[in-house]
Amino acid sequence: MKGHLYRRNYTCKKKKCTCGAKWAYVVDVGIDPISGKRKQKSKSGFLTQQEAEAAANTLIYELNQGTYLEDTDKTFSDFAKEWLHIYSESKDVKPGTIRVRLHEIGRLLPYFAQLKLKDITRKMYQDALNDLKDQGLADSTREGINRTGRMIFRKALELELLKKDPTEFAYVKKDKKTIEQLEEEEVPNYLEKEELALFLETAKQNGLEHDYLVFLILAYTGMRVGELVALKWKDIDFLNHTISITKTYYNPNNNTVEYQLVTPKTRKSRRKIVVDEDVIQALKDHKEAQNQVRMRLGDDYYNRYFIFAKMERQFGYPIVIKNVRDRMKRLLRIAGLNEELTPHSLRHTHTSLLAEANVSLEQIMDRLGHTDDQITKNVYLHVTKEMKKEASQKFSELMRSLR
Repeated sequence: MKGHLYRRNYTCKKKKCTCGAKWAYVVDVGIDPISGKRKQKSKSGFLTQQEAEAAANTLIYELNQGTYLEDTDKTFSDFAKEWLHIYSESKDVKPGTIRVRLHEIGRLLPYFAQLKLKDITRKMYQDALNDLKDQGLADSTREGINRTGRMIFRKALELELLKKDPTEFAYVKKDKKTIEQLEEEEVPNYLEKEELALFLETAKQNGLEHDYLVFLILAYTGMRVGELVALKWKDIDFLNHTISITKTYYNPNNNTVEYQLVTPKTRKSRRKIVVDEDVIQALKDHKEAQNQVRMRLGDDYYNRYFIFAKMERQFGYPIVIKNVRDRMKRLLRIAGLNEELTPHSLRHTHTSLLAEANVSLEQIMDRLGHTDDQITKNVYLHVTKEMKKEASQKFSELMRSLR
């Protein structure tokens, strides 16, 4: 391994230097594959010959061990763009996930945008996470930002653009919460069975176009609203009373004609849901009514076999999710129920009623298409805890009656 030490801009004639020239090294680091000429690495600014020699020996050791990485001037901002492209190409990533990653990168840019990757330290990265907490960002938001940051820097490490990963020991600070706070925050609002019955009756009596069927299916299956909007008639098995979930609806701009059908949220989300006769009959009635409209409109109907298709303007296109939210808010107001509830609240309602019916958590998770979901578990535990209290009270009342 060739190399040498020297003093830059050395002008002294005497043995003892008085001009202040610093020491430097030059070491051969390989051959340029294009030109065939040798490549050299140099560094200056050392106060003593011993310091320069130690640094040169470190470099030579890395070359011999195969751990040497050439310096890159690539900035965080530039590499984050490259990473997002690699990430989206290498995995079956849904558009919504890309939007989330892009947003999380945007949260890191104020701290690192024009910094070189190699100059970002563990302390700088941890300080950024801490500052995001001081700004009031939620734990889950900061966890997402950290997850994206880790993926970016680990890819840089994999591509040998870095020697160390600044995110390796990073952590997301969290405030300790009381049991009361945890119970209030982690159990979402949902409808009790009497409230659900009132809501569905209100949808039947006061609902607009296909409102009743929409909310009946959401309440009786616990499916996500995106899964519901994406349903096509081929997904319904009228003989075996099942609904197949194979896709979900994506339309961030709520533009009816610019929708996308994408793969479900997770692999577990692909599933068949068994439904009862009431749901099947309601679907049959809806299909018959839809067929009449489709035949009347002919070529003016966008026939892609969507179950929940628009029947006014842009005929046949799937309804947008915002439409479902707005319709639910209207019906909740008419029924005098909590207007803060959303279509996703019906998923939690389904969980609570299954728990009340003594269906196991494992069966509920399978029906909802979950591999693991803490909110679902918390709803289940909340309901079953109340059931246990009721059982205890009934036992006490029984014993008191014997006195």
